[in-house]
Amino acid sequence: MIASVRGEVLEIGLDHVVIEAAGVGYRLNATPATLAGLTRGEDARLYTTMIVREDSMTLFGFADTEARELFGLLQTVSGVGPKLAMAVLAVLEPEALRKALAESNVAALTRVPGIGKRGAERMVVELRDKVNLVPVQSGPPGSGPAPMTTPVREQVVDALIGLGFPARQAEGAVDAVLADEPGIGTSQALRTALGLLGKNR
Repeated sequence: MIASVRGEVLEIGLDHVVIEAAGVGYRLNATPATLAGLTRGEDARLYTTMIVREDSMTLFGFADTEARELFGLLQTVSGVGPKLAMAVLAVLEPEALRKALAESNVAALTRVPGIGKRGAERMVVELRDKVNLVPVQSGPPGSGPAPMTTPVREQVVDALIGLGFPARQAEGAVDAVLADEPGIGTSQALRTALGLLGKNR
């Protein structure tokens, strides 16, 4: 079982990347969001799952272990294979997917090509008890100073709300990130906030 691949990015396609590790080029299928974070010629590490069939061995690459775990979880649903599981993760980020499942949001799931209403309902029934969203804990009103509004804070909070997080949860995560790293950039703040929200699910 190949759990991860680290090395130079040789090629980036529409649905895959080729990473050279120890002299071997590995072709990994990946979502557009994962591919967007890679740069040809630079080193990268992707967490992987290998799917073995009678006539093929396919590697799927993910930016973090959370996405990889969801990829495997999705395939436990009747009728969902690797291709459809990747389509789900391409349309819904991990946090948005967990939120849709936990809240039985069939409409969000049917945005994925290949998933109809019945398929989405089956996915909700089989997975909603396996995902759990825990809001970011925050102190009672007035327990601390009011958060400072900055361009980075506004952009990251807006991005998280756009991904489906409640405003209060998004603000709590971003404020925690900015408190630890006041000079952090927008993209890194978003990544760190998503990681924080993932740990607190």
